[in-house]
Amino acid sequence: MKRLNLILSIAFLAIGLHSFAQTDKETTVKIVADKNYTFIANSAMPMSNNDVNRVLAMMPGGQGGSSINLSGSQYDVKVTKDSIVAYLPYFGRSFSAPMDPTQGGIKFTSKNFTYTESKNKKGTYIIQINTKDVTRENYRFTINISTNGYASLTASSMNKQPIIFNGYLDEPKKQD
Repeated sequence: MKRLNLILSIAFLAIGLHSFAQTDKETTVKIVADKNYTFIANSAMPMSNNDVNRVLAMMPGGQGGSSINLSGSQYDVKVTKDSIVAYLPYFGRSFSAPMDPTQGGIKFTSKNFTYTESKNKKGTYIIQINTKDVTRENYRFTINISTNGYASLTASSMNKQPIIFNGYLDEPKKQD
């Protein structure tokens, strides 16, 4: 039943997202081709839903649920040709925790990574990023980008359960 709810939620989200374009097709093609964009996260969906649901249901006014709203936050992943800078929260089961509590989440800067890009028949970009130089643990990001700029990012590593972030792409800010 929970899996059916998740599938229906994702379907309604996808239908709703196609109604309002975030960017035009030309902008999306340009920033993806230039490897110069920022993924801005609006929501997170942990893979360990049962554990997260129990915690969220215990919070005041909490109802639980599989999606955590991140709107209004500054969580993002900046992608350029020579670096990946990630600043994302993490909700789920981690198999090793950092000694410093401020080092939680998915926070790193990587200069040594692999970047592969492909496009499916519907025009959706599929980007695989594998970091090689992150101190605590290396990550694999899979980013699916629609032609109108909406995207989902799946983050996985050896020490944490995977998590999915939904959001959109943004052009880098022009520096004066």
